[in-house]
Amino acid sequence: MKLIIGLGNPGKIYARNRHNVGFRAIDYLAKLHSIGTSRRQCHSQVGIDKIDGIKVMLVKPATFVNQSGEAVGCLVRTQNVALSDLVVIHDDLDLPLGKIRIRPSGSGGGHKGIGSIISALDSDDFPRIKIGIGRPVTLDGTQITDEDKIVDYVLSDFTPKEDDIIKAAIAQVARAVQTILTNGVTAAMNQFN
Repeated sequence: MKLIIGLGNPGKIYARNRHNVGFRAIDYLAKLHSIGTSRRQCHSQVGIDKIDGIKVMLVKPATFVNQSGEAVGCLVRTQNVALSDLVVIHDDLDLPLGKIRIRPSGSGGGHKGIGSIISALDSDDFPRIKIGIGRPVTLDGTQITDEDKIVDYVLSDFTPKEDDIIKAAIAQVARAVQTILTNGVTAAMNQFN
């Protein structure tokens, strides 16, 4: 079985936040493939079914982004899933808005949710799909680096114009997931990066 995990914060107040694009990607996949995600397991909302004949578990951890490792570690252990069969979908400040990037492994790059997963698994050797949310900038276009302002930014909602771009990116993520499932991570990287 493949674990497809989208990162986000639980609760309606966070639903449209930049930090929740991983959850939105899981919701999109669930709707696209008619997979119910109402089951609870390992501090997560999950749904199990098949996509293109391959058994998958769609996962939205309910632990808040920065503690995602707690849920992911539990699922990897209880489902006895190899790390190569795990795909984590998350927001990325360092990618332009709506750009996606697939990586077979690597550091957390400052993303606390990915850092939490790496810590829980004691490995960074798992595939991920990053969805660009862009960095906040001042009125003169200078990138904001203040940690508190960045937290406010990722916990804010997309503007309607930005949301249109993100919706298109999420549809692209769904196609990338299907490619990973059927042809592997390298093929998906070649097609979508």
